[in-house]
Amino acid sequence: MNAVSAPKPRVLVVEDQPDIAELILLHLRHAGFEGVSAENGVAAQREVDAVLPDLVLLDWMLPGGQSGLDLARRWRSAPRTKNVPIIILTAKGEEADKISGLDSGGDDYVTKPFSPAELMARIRALLRRRAPEQLADSVTLGGLSLDAGMMRVTYCGHERTLGPTEFRLLHFLMKHPERIHSRSVLLDKVWGDHVFIEERTVDVHIKRLRAALQDAGTMIETVRGAGYCIRAKTA
Repeated sequence: MNAVSAPKPRVLVVEDQPDIAELILLHLRHAGFEGVSAENGVAAQREVDAVLPDLVLLDWMLPGGQSGLDLARRWRSAPRTKNVPIIILTAKGEEADKISGLDSGGDDYVTKPFSPAELMARIRALLRRRAPEQLADSVTLGGLSLDAGMMRVTYCGHERTLGPTEFRLLHFLMKHPERIHSRSVLLDKVWGDHVFIEERTVDVHIKRLRAALQDAGTMIETVRGAGYCIRAKTA
């Protein structure tokens, strides 16, 4: 009896330059992924509506008046696509640009020109991090509750919507409350394979996590020169 092979991870490449798109698709195939491309926001949305990808490579600058960041914000706000990992791909390499890309919903950021080998490594790392701990556990701190099995976070009974990276970050912090975690420790424990990830990325995701938690965001404290910790709110 022949064994059934596991489906290949599907990667959507949203890139309007045909030569770059074809190069990425070639390397995706060689790396064991299923690659599909879209040249603009309309085509990208059509692909996402048809088959939800496992990961999106999203160019910042797209034709048609809709940028990649616009798409990232839309997908992050939609229940069906909010957990799809997104890598922003762009020629914009300044720190402010990276922060904008991450703030818009990107989980990682790759600057053109890029190394195809590094890009494949980032894709593999992000897919591994998508569910690093398949623990069907629950943890509660003060009025904040996290159900890892259901991917659900509530505060005082009201649900909060988190992206996948923010969910993992909160999960780790809540499993280790009152303890101060440096950026390098958080990269190691939450991101795992972080050889290409800058420590500044932690600050961006902490900011996004606080915003997503709304009034519960004050539970996450910044310890100057040391890192971050989470503590139950006191009256």
